[in-house]
Amino acid sequence: MSDLRERSIEIVKTYGLVHREEPFQLASGELSHDYMNGKRALAAGDRLKTACEAIVELAAETGIEYDAVGGLTLGADCYAYGIAMLTGKDWFVVRKQQKDHGAQKRVEGAELGPGVRVLLVDDVVTTAGSILQALDVVTELGGEVVLAVTLVDRGDVGRVKFADRGVPYAPLMTYADLGIKPVGGAASA
Repeated sequence: MSDLRERSIEIVKTYGLVHREEPFQLASGELSHDYMNGKRALAAGDRLKTACEAIVELAAETGIEYDAVGGLTLGADCYAYGIAMLTGKDWFVVRKQQKDHGAQKRVEGAELGPGVRVLLVDDVVTTAGSILQALDVVTELGGEVVLAVTLVDRGDVGRVKFADRGVPYAPLMTYADLGIKPVGGAASA
């Protein structure tokens, strides 16, 4: 395990992980005694830089080339900006809903279309609903998602869903790295 990855795990454990007896309801609808707040964990610039450097390193280890980095707002925003600043790649964010005014765009930032290779990012994956929504939008625009990376994978569902779509998936850390129970699908049953 790389030093950047180890430091990122410690950052998440220290600043983003909350445990309580009363379970939290997650965005996926699942219940967990452990809440992972990726935005809080990386709210300081030095912590965000460490995590983004670790993601860049992880993506480089796969050997997969990409032209743009982004994902569904708000979970992907800081990673899209941070990774773009570190690599010089384009960034984008996918709105949850298309704007009904102005240019009425669903994607802001880089123009995504045929031939654009995309690194899809998100903060936390439980059932992969948000990141797959972003994948669908990128694909509809003609972009090619060549790799999906998340800060934390809370279960085993994301890996299966990306495999089903033929997209390589590489979480920076998993529930096991954080010492918490998996969440999502059969893991919660």
